[in-house]
Amino acid sequence: MKNKQKNSLWANIIGIFWAVVIALLIRSVAFEPYNIPSSSMVPSLLIGDYLFISKYSYGLSKHSFPFSLPIIPKGRIFYTAPERGDVVVFKVPKDNKTDYIKRVIGLPGDKIQMIGGRLYINDKIVERELIGREYWQTEGGGNYYTKYMETLPNGVKHLIYEINDIGGADETDPIIVPEGHFFMMGDNRDNSEDSRYWGTVPAENLEGRAEVIFYSNNGAGWFYEFWKWKDSLRFDRFFMGI
Repeated sequence: MKNKQKNSLWANIIGIFWAVVIALLIRSVAFEPYNIPSSSMVPSLLIGDYLFISKYSYGLSKHSFPFSLPIIPKGRIFYTAPERGDVVVFKVPKDNKTDYIKRVIGLPGDKIQMIGGRLYINDKIVERELIGREYWQTEGGGNYYTKYMETLPNGVKHLIYEINDIGGADETDPIIVPEGHFFMMGDNRDNSEDSRYWGTVPAENLEGRAEVIFYSNNGAGWFYEFWKWKDSLRFDRFFMGI
């Protein structure tokens, strides 16, 4: 009887161990959930959006694994470079620990500059189309924003917010993106700490590409408070591609 109980306990331990290993593998090489904590990607991504990022899109580095375990000591394996316009989660280079999510604006070799609030890539202004004015409540207080549809040189279109074209990061020195690095920007251009402030992101720091929003909550109620779902859940954002 004791042997049977001992064997059963050992079998359970082994089962739990492999379940944890499989879960970590899925998280490291397939998909990982991520939630949006700030308004830097508004209007594309909202505070309270929960999304999946694909870990395999750009290959693997040590930052693909929990706690950035040095399973891959340096660089990336199975590497595929991001495309301009991809929305990417990465470790910010100022500490190599904190997760940020931004859009890829500059590729290796590109010249990036802000002049008069307008984005220039390789000395050509990036086209934007006026959509209108909107009021948006952010974590720092409400503000009126001008919404534009921006078209990147490869044809990718995405919405951006601007308060005005005379902010602190609306005039920058030109930056040449080094080999193996990427220039990242938030879609909320006047409320985003990005490559305009701390420089380009090395490929090793990429964690994955944002793919789909699977849940969105505006903070008016918790998920289990079903009586508040009408006011708190953004059902129109469920399963929305990015």
